[in-house]
Amino acid sequence: MIKQSVLILLGLLVSIVCYSQPDPLIVPSYLNLGPDSAQNKQLISSINSFLQQTVKPAKENTYVLKENLPETAVLIDEIKGMENGKGPNNKNVYKCYLNSIMLLDSTDFLVQLSYMKIEESTPIVRLSFKLLAKKIDGQFYFSSPLKRNTAAWKVKKVGDFTLYYKTTLQTDAVNNYVKKAHEFDKKLQAPAYTTIIYYCDDLEEELQLIGIDYKLDYNGFSYGGFSDFEEGIDLDVTCETSHNPFPFEIHDLWHDRLHHTVARSTINKPVDEACAYLYGGSWNISWNDIFKKFKVYMGTNKDWLTAFTDNKNFGDTQLAHLYVSYVIDALLVQKIEKEKGFQGVLELLTCGKKQLDDANYFAALNKITGINKSNFNAEVEKLVEAEPVK
Repeated sequence: MIKQSVLILLGLLVSIVCYSQPDPLIVPSYLNLGPDSAQNKQLISSINSFLQQTVKPAKENTYVLKENLPETAVLIDEIKGMENGKGPNNKNVYKCYLNSIMLLDSTDFLVQLSYMKIEESTPIVRLSFKLLAKKIDGQFYFSSPLKRNTAAWKVKKVGDFTLYYKTTLQTDAVNNYVKKAHEFDKKLQAPAYTTIIYYCDDLEEELQLIGIDYKLDYNGFSYGGFSDFEEGIDLDVTCETSHNPFPFEIHDLWHDRLHHTVARSTINKPVDEACAYLYGGSWNISWNDIFKKFKVYMGTNKDWLTAFTDNKNFGDTQLAHLYVSYVIDALLVQKIEKEKGFQGVLELLTCGKKQLDDANYFAALNKITGINKSNFNAEVEKLVEAEPVK
């Protein structure tokens, strides 16, 4: 199938002619667009306008069908920058080609496009994707085909969560996931919003659902997820595979709920990760087990400040990493939350992005707890000794 697709794409590249207007979209001369030439011209012009506006946030793209904004925002994230290759000297090397337009009904079309280039007589596809086009009041609007592709899926609603799936769902894991989400939202005093999850078999299915037929960047990948937060809707497309057996991991849930509530530019990543360890573990390892591994790794070393600064990985592998400073921060977060409430934790969390000397972090830590570099070792030692190991 791959070889056949390459031959088709090569034929497309050889026989293309540019559409008459100076737009990025290239239309093959042989493509059958149907008898309505005026409508075809408008549709192609609208596709160009949609693509040109993908540099903007999705909600500002005037050609996005607003009722499908979250899933279309996910697709737009995958389209952005596809005209460029790697490196500063490879701008606009991939051209966007129209592969097909399929009429679904009197106002709806399915459009397939590809970003491609020729390199040493070989066609290279960077991205191939589909868009739904809908004509409303004389204008075309575009969206991801996600809803159309999952119209026959089962639906489970749990409060403000809606999950779409094909066959089975981890009910206990889902219920715990929703419960934890609400706990985190309460801590963060987050406004109410809707969460929609599409539960897929694998990465290939995720890509197909959102409209991606192929993306060079994901060659060799075995799992991943896609998400976006738009207009009070948190949309997640995830999967469960042998490589990703924990799609409802609480660690990642903490990050999601925090990032939807607090400006990312203010978040100190090590403290964010520390909270995720404390509230949700990591790699399906509980906080208690992470701490036990940490104690074994540290052994008799009591130089907590140096260990914090060096921040070495004590996980089983580089992929399943666990970092020393995140554990120390988790102990400090636990102390702050007990003594000052979560508002104290939030103050440390939002002290700003990590700096090389951690000046902003230590200034905030000293203000909140009185702990600074001079007494760090003694104070952390107390926390390590007091932490129960079950």
